[in-house]
Amino acid sequence: MLKVKDLKVKYGVIEAVRGISFDVKAKEIVTIIGANGAGKTSTLNAIFNLVKKEGFVEFVEGDISKLPTHLIVKRGLSLVPEGRKIFINLTVEENLRIGAYLNDENFEILRDKMYEMFPRLKEKRNTFGGSLSGGEQQMLAIARALMSEPKMLVLDEPSLGLAPKIVKEVFEILIRLNEEEDVTILLVEQNAAAALKIAHRGYVMENGKIVLEDNAKALLQSEEVKKKYLGG
Repeated sequence: MLKVKDLKVKYGVIEAVRGISFDVKAKEIVTIIGANGAGKTSTLNAIFNLVKKEGFVEFVEGDISKLPTHLIVKRGLSLVPEGRKIFINLTVEENLRIGAYLNDENFEILRDKMYEMFPRLKEKRNTFGGSLSGGEQQMLAIARALMSEPKMLVLDEPSLGLAPKIVKEVFEILIRLNEEEDVTILLVEQNAAAALKIAHRGYVMENGKIVLEDNAKALLQSEEVKKKYLGG
């Protein structure tokens, strides 16, 4: 579904992403794990053309390397950004409406589906985004991204700043989306253990390069991964 080849991102003389290649197949959950500063967020921003890049990106057999961001979203790729980036001065429902900007005619159907999936958001539909808890904001960010009915959902550090109980809840939602709604997921995470437990395959990124790739179970059992990322 997604193919990335020889992707490079530079900020001045700093090479944030150094010619990486990876792929995500339909209906998979794939995770990219790595420490802070490994180049994970730059990789996602490059896929969505939010930063200058070199390399090739293909989505559903179409070249999106040079497409503007809004047309990438229109193709069916949707991003839940790091730090959630919800609109704090808008209500939950207004945030969802913005998520449906490509799909406004189906807004009410999609909104009701999100409220069914995230009952807490329904309770707080008229609450401003800035008044929500961290976990509720993360749920809103995921729901907003789903309002465009994506074929593939890309998430950048969804566990960041959340209590373990809420992280578990968010990751259970991702499993449900994947298994029940057939949503393909690319998950970038510092929380390697949580990500690998729900993923089918994983890539390990260090200093802008992919240094390991395998099925998630094998990575969880890898001595190198345990030592560097799982506190083993």
